[in-house]
Amino acid sequence: MTKANDKVILALIGAGGRGSQVILSIVHSAANVEVKYVCEVDAQRGGNVIQELSKLQGYEPKRVADMRQVFDDKDVDGVVIATPEHWHAPATIWACEAGKDVYVEKNVCLTMDEGRKMIEAATQNKRVVQCGTQNRSGDYAFAARDYIASGELGAIVTVKTYCMLPGTREWILKEDSPVPEGLDWDRWLGPAEKVPYNVSRHRGWYDWWAYSGGAAMSGDASHVIDLARMAVGDPGLPQAVFCAGGRVIFKDKREIPDNQTVVFDMGTYPMTLESSQYGNYMTKTPQEIRFSDRFPEWRNNATRIEIYGTKGVMFLGRHGGGWQVFGSRKFEEIAKGIGYFPDEPHHRNFIDCIRSRKMPNAPIEQGVLSATMVNLANLSYRSGKKWLGVDVVTGEITGNDEAAKLDKRIYREEYKLG
Repeated sequence: MTKANDKVILALIGAGGRGSQVILSIVHSAANVEVKYVCEVDAQRGGNVIQELSKLQGYEPKRVADMRQVFDDKDVDGVVIATPEHWHAPATIWACEAGKDVYVEKNVCLTMDEGRKMIEAATQNKRVVQCGTQNRSGDYAFAARDYIASGELGAIVTVKTYCMLPGTREWILKEDSPVPEGLDWDRWLGPAEKVPYNVSRHRGWYDWWAYSGGAAMSGDASHVIDLARMAVGDPGLPQAVFCAGGRVIFKDKREIPDNQTVVFDMGTYPMTLESSQYGNYMTKTPQEIRFSDRFPEWRNNATRIEIYGTKGVMFLGRHGGGWQVFGSRKFEEIAKGIGYFPDEPHHRNFIDCIRSRKMPNAPIEQGVLSATMVNLANLSYRSGKKWLGVDVVTGEITGNDEAAKLDKRIYREEYKLG
């Protein structure tokens, strides 16, 4: 076990844009950290981050394609997993079983079973697992949670969450083609069904249920749902879920919708989610706001949260947007909290917890609950836009056999979770 102030040795698994950002942020923001491996199945990726890490630490990380080489190295304390989503659960479980601590990007899992097994692996092997939901390391998120817990907002009546992103480009399904040189396509597919190489799958994996829950839902709405859950005290699973929607802008063959409206029955109040990719008049919190004392323009903020209480309404922003509470018929500001983009605090928290063995700010249990809400919404949509119930004790889907069936992913034999 790593002792306080010892050097922490990491490996990056998945060297795309987000993975490269995270590992470089960790090295910049946390002291005495080095990266021994960059694991990537695509030879076209990873060169830039290897070059940057070499400059920072004075030696070049070893490039490998098989993550098992990383897990077999006893020098490695932890891994950063930033692969496509269908690899998040297997990679996390294998890492925990190999005695590695884990930073795993969202959405952390694609099924109920994956989530349960990730929690079991972390618990049984006493591993630190930090989920990539960085709002949980933001001071503004703690302050918003504490304000609501104090009773100043009153009883929670309704929670409305938004992830209404700008529109996507027109999409044309490419034909199957030979595997590009330098790509291990079989290893990229991993637990998913073996299919011929197709660039629309490889570079557009967010458009396929086999690899993702969708760019808007899994990639972004997962953050908003997670922050909303944190702010209202981390409730458990919803009692029921309904999702409607479809493709709005382009009537193409993408499996993932670009417009989804979701209702979660949280028991004493409803939580809703508007997730879309069509409104260019909507915008995420601008960079100049993320590190300032200003608030977003809430009306067209693409990723805002509205928490309605019996005494007022809180507008809460991710990306460091902070929060404001308004009340009375004049809609006067009665409380506020300034926010700053929390990537670096979140990454430092991971390293701190590797050393201290304390619970991280975004533990796997909460990451799985937030991911499950996104996944349940998608299951409602995929089963024909039908209501589904949830046994909040066992986590089993009720009242919708098709959704329950879709939740059971079929793994290739060599990648089964056991």
